[in-house]
This record gives sequence, structure tokens and C-alpha cells, in this order.
Amino acid sequence: MAADSPRSNRVWTLPNVLSMARLAGVPLFLWLVLGPEEDEWALAVLMVSGITDYLDGWLARRWDQITLLGQVLDPVADRLYILAAVVGLALREVIPWWVAVLLPLRDLLMWGLVPLLRTRGYTALPVHFLGKAATFNLLYAFPLLLLGDGEGVVASLARVFGWAFTIWGIGLYWWAGVLYAWQVRRLLATTEPRRRAAQGA
Repeated sequence: MAADSPRSNRVWTLPNVLSMARLAGVPLFLWLVLGPEEDEWALAVLMVSGITDYLDGWLARRWDQITLLGQVLDPVADRLYILAAVVGLALREVIPWWVAVLLPLRDLLMWGLVPLLRTRGYTALPVHFLGKAATFNLLYAFPLLLLGDGEGVVASLARVFGWAFTIWGIGLYWWAGVLYAWQVRRLLATTEPRRRAAQGA
């Protein structure tokens, strides 16, 4: 998104409130997983998060309430849920630590590109559909893996499908990151630095 892209500066819209509620659920989810280990309630929090994730974007577009704050809150909430899930499940030994390291490492590399984008007057680039697909896979994977942390046929099936979503999610997550880095590289090669462009105007 370009720095001068026309977006509302409003804060108190229903989509933004839904995003804020999603963010408030992150520490609740972690506490449920690591404290009392109330997995059913933790799954409920993830389900509510998934519903509000869809609703805030749909309502923002339908009601023309796309805001600068909302464009920040929505992806931040997604990243924090993924981070909370991988940390919680790793501490519970439901997933190995290499999974818990790979996902935040990709985000760390993406954040490292932000200063480069700012030199061209951008705060971010449009989200690629691969990134959305990766997030979709991961947000389905972790509830299934949590459900699979038990005995019985249902738990066994949940583990199988959970790991399938996890592997696809990690692959797509990194693929989207590589494409994003390539877009940044092309932008740097084809666009003048903002300060220099302003001087030449």
C-alpha cells in the first residue's frame, strides 16, 4: 500500500472493533492452552477468531469502512494468533520446535523489508493470494493439531489433517514471503527513492 493511498483515518468502526476483539483473544487463547489446558475453550477462541477475521474484512468492504487502522490490525491479529498457536503448541510438545521457529522467522524477514519499502514511499505491498492461502491453512492446522493431542479415532484423524494443513501452510507461507521479497526487489530497482523523486518534481 502506498503511503498516500486514500483510506479513512476512523478508529471506531465495527470492523475495527472486531479486529480489536480478535487481538484481545490472543492472550486468552495462550492462557487456556498453557494454564488450565482447556483445549475445548481454546478451540472455541480460535473459531471465534476465524469468524471475526472473515467478518471484519467483509463488513469493511461492504460498508465502505476500510481504514488505515483496520489494514494494520487485521494482519497483525493473524500473525499474533499464528505466533501464539506455535508457541503454545510447542510448549505443550504438540508440535516440534522447528515449526515454532520457521514461521516467526519468515515474519522477521518480512519486517526487515519494511525500511526498504519506506524509502520508496510505501508502508506495505498488496497481500498476495498465496499469503492468504497460507494463513488459511495455518489457522485451520493449529486447531486440528490441538484437537489431535489426545486418544481415539477423532484425535488420530485430526492429527493427520492438522499436519497436512501445517505442511502446506508452512510451504505457502515461505513461498509468499519469497514472492513478496521479489516484489520489493523489483520496486527498489524501478522506483526512485522518495526524497530524490520529491526534489526532482
